[in-house]
Amino acid sequence: MALHWADLKKNFKGEVLTDKVTKVLYATDASAYREIPLGVVFPKDEEDIKSLIQFAHDYRATLIPRTAGTSLAGQVVGKGIIVDVSRTFTQILEVNKEESWVRLQPAVVRDELNMFLKPHGLYYGPETSTANRAMIGGMVGNNSCGSNSVVYGSARDHLMEVKGFLSDGSFVTFKDLSKAEFIEKIREIHQKKHWTLEEKIYVHIFKTLNNLDHQDRIRAEFPKRSITRRNTGYAIDELLETEVFTEDSKEPFNFCKLIAGSEGTLMFITELKIHVNPLPPKFQGVVAVHCSTVDESLRANLIALKYKPSAVELIDHYILECTKANKEQSANRFFVNGDPGAILCVELSRDTEEEIQEDAKQLEAEMRANGFGYDFPLVLGPDVKRIWSLRKAGLGLLSNLPGDEKAVAVIEDTAVDVEDLPEFIIEFNQILEKNGMFCVHYAHAATGELHLRPIINLKTHEGKAQFRLIAEEISALVKKYKGSLSGEHGDGRLRGEFIKEQIGEENYALIKELKAVWDPENIFNAGKIVDTPPMDEFLRYYPGQITPEFKTAFRFKDQDILQHAEQCNGSGDCRKSHLSGGTMCPSYMATKNEKDTTRARANILRETLTRSNKPNRFDSDEIKEVLDLCLACKACKSECPSNVDMAKLKMEFLHQYYKDNGVPLRSWLVGNYPKLNKIASKFPKLYNGVFKNESLRRIANWTVGFHPDRTMPLLAEHTFKDWFRKEHGDSAGQGNKKVQLFVDEFTNYNDVEIGKKAVDVLIRLGYTVKLEDHAESGRSYLSKGLLNAAKRLANVNVSLYSEIITEEVPLVGIEPSAILTFRDEYPDLVSEHLVEKAQELAKNVLTFEEFIGRLVDAKEVDRSIFTQEKRLIKLHGHCQQKAVSSLIPSKKMLSLPQNYEVQLIPSGCCGMAGSFGYEKEHYELSMKIGELVLFPTVRAQANDVLIAAAGTSCRHQIHDGTKRTALHPIEILWGAIDHQTL
Repeated sequence: MALHWADLKKNFKGEVLTDKVTKVLYATDASAYREIPLGVVFPKDEEDIKSLIQFAHDYRATLIPRTAGTSLAGQVVGKGIIVDVSRTFTQILEVNKEESWVRLQPAVVRDELNMFLKPHGLYYGPETSTANRAMIGGMVGNNSCGSNSVVYGSARDHLMEVKGFLSDGSFVTFKDLSKAEFIEKIREIHQKKHWTLEEKIYVHIFKTLNNLDHQDRIRAEFPKRSITRRNTGYAIDELLETEVFTEDSKEPFNFCKLIAGSEGTLMFITELKIHVNPLPPKFQGVVAVHCSTVDESLRANLIALKYKPSAVELIDHYILECTKANKEQSANRFFVNGDPGAILCVELSRDTEEEIQEDAKQLEAEMRANGFGYDFPLVLGPDVKRIWSLRKAGLGLLSNLPGDEKAVAVIEDTAVDVEDLPEFIIEFNQILEKNGMFCVHYAHAATGELHLRPIINLKTHEGKAQFRLIAEEISALVKKYKGSLSGEHGDGRLRGEFIKEQIGEENYALIKELKAVWDPENIFNAGKIVDTPPMDEFLRYYPGQITPEFKTAFRFKDQDILQHAEQCNGSGDCRKSHLSGGTMCPSYMATKNEKDTTRARANILRETLTRSNKPNRFDSDEIKEVLDLCLACKACKSECPSNVDMAKLKMEFLHQYYKDNGVPLRSWLVGNYPKLNKIASKFPKLYNGVFKNESLRRIANWTVGFHPDRTMPLLAEHTFKDWFRKEHGDSAGQGNKKVQLFVDEFTNYNDVEIGKKAVDVLIRLGYTVKLEDHAESGRSYLSKGLLNAAKRLANVNVSLYSEIITEEVPLVGIEPSAILTFRDEYPDLVSEHLVEKAQELAKNVLTFEEFIGRLVDAKEVDRSIFTQEKRLIKLHGHCQQKAVSSLIPSKKMLSLPQNYEVQLIPSGCCGMAGSFGYEKEHYELSMKIGELVLFPTVRAQANDVLIAAAGTSCRHQIHDGTKRTALHPIEILWGAIDHQTL
């Protein structure tokens, strides 16, 4: 039946989207599935939810509730109406410290909840690897657990009360009922002639679980109760163990036990009341047990559990290998000794570090006595977070595999009794080996669950067959051990097909009947848990899919551009907010719109490049629309565990799109900004006169498509290169050591004084500064996808500098976005015959801060030349500096004056991002991004606090947003030199 959306919109206060782009972006989650929904809606309040339920009744549609969309079993994928509550149902409503509970809406992010609770001395325990974007409603829907479930259990264990709507639109509350209250409720219902849906539900569950045959079959067929992670079908086994049905039980009856893990198939939750714990012990330490094999680590796990750990997590050698190629996670390998077959990370939480050290010592002694482990480093303090960051990145890191073979979520959530785990894994791997497959092992050893992902190419018929075969064989193995096919990721559409095998036909009939009573018209998330489609249908990839060979300007190492986009597995790391830190993804942080995530951009690229019928598949207004708000900040290159470089993808897309659509005038002007500046630099007073005059500036801005409120960078009276040649010729200084200075196009025309100070600092440090007649960096061309022009400049610069740059004579630059082009884009852009030269050159190209940082490390800087004055410096990091380099050298450099205190501003992107913040349609978003962290932090500083920012666009944004002047770190260092002593 065709849906008449106008009927819904009459009384619907939220947003209703049925366009192709939105439906494509919501056709996937973090699973292997893809199915185009009917539409996507964003309800504003509970009345909107009620309207949606009525609309679904009228048109026999199904509602698919969605929060962060990080499900791994296809829970939020389907041909229904996606109901995204992530932008509106975000309120924490009430905290009761005395009774240890919090009342909240379903779209509160787990980590942000704990930020809120911390001042109250409270803590919500269940912690998924996606905790910085996973929302409580989704965690309850999947009955999530996480790494510390050995202490805190699952979301089900903490759910006290839910409110929301049943499938007939009636509003209900489910909470604890004593046995007497439950029996009285049933008695009252039976006295009525007509029953509400809620009353039918209570009568049905009483009839079902009061049946002794049913009780015996449930206890015989459901997973062992010793397995704390159990998500197999609906949790009628949990309800059975309440005092209503089990004689010696003291557990009150609560439908919350059933709702948790029901994946939005039984009711639509609008409010939750959850139990919270006191804050964890103050001190944590991790013993990283290095083992030769996975089997050894699992047997060591049984010893670890004796020491009451707060978590025991396994990381196998495949994951550890993946971390080597990830910039962010390679730095977190500090605790890894050699190449272990597996590391068992045993977290001990205690009231003192001395207790941790004593227990770690005893744990190591017992493990060595049993022949387990060869190294036992104990990690304490802030570094503990780095270990867990590496472990949590496992899912994304697995997507880094080049080509079409991927670590697939299909049997990744099995859980067995922890005592059975070693033998289970042996048999598990034997099944894989028999089928010519292997998998990675990681995650929750403490509670009998490992996330096991076989490597499969789902683009082939063989791969699709393997997908089903391995699911069937592992299902039988789990049944043998009376385990749970899902420990925490849920059944969804992936495992629903196997529930009958897991719990038996009679029990499966019971849970089907339960769904029919609760939701007779399949209003809520049809096709999940029961009556699911075959697990190998509606996959993201299809066997034999043919895509053309893409001839791109950039090289994509060991893959093509489509495969690079496909590295995104949907885990949604790009949905974290500014409260969680980091830079990715600035546009999403400001808008909270799924369309503005890196994930959405990868999804639209994958969809269009795979399925378009156009000769030029990049000729797509849909891709252009979704990539529009990408700031090309490069954060995803380092922060995304899958290393999806969306800035690079956007540059390549624009380059290809222009072939059929031409280059817009504004893009041409921005790309050729250095050339235009060269002309304008002949008449700097005229140029500056125009842009210093507000009326003329606003007219000029409007003419080229810039926002009239945006100020423009002014030109120096002379260029840096002219000054240098006039004052120094081709080299400055008489030092014994040499350095080549790369003068970027911004320093040359706009920031000349910074360049002069850079030269002066280098000379004072004993260097001769050389300046070649080099080309521009090409950064402005790259930013607008004018890759042919950028390639010509890259070829010129690589040809020039590859002959003269060495480890002893490095190339040093002032503007991060320009100098880091040599390390980032050039090696993938230059002509084939220059690739090796570009790669070698990149090793000796440094930002100014990196160069000084090396001198600091080598103790080659005389700190006595700097002032003794006390100053506080607030440092904002440039996005590309954070993604390709690091802020550590900047801090080292600015800390050379011994009384200078450097504090990093925990800001992400400033919002300017080259020309992005100038453009009229992007200006407001640009300023909104700045307002997240950067602007308020800068405004809060006293006048004598120095604001440091290496990026020219960052300094401009800070000025426009706060009216404060930010300085390049070079200016601050130069200003700190005691010029009287030299």
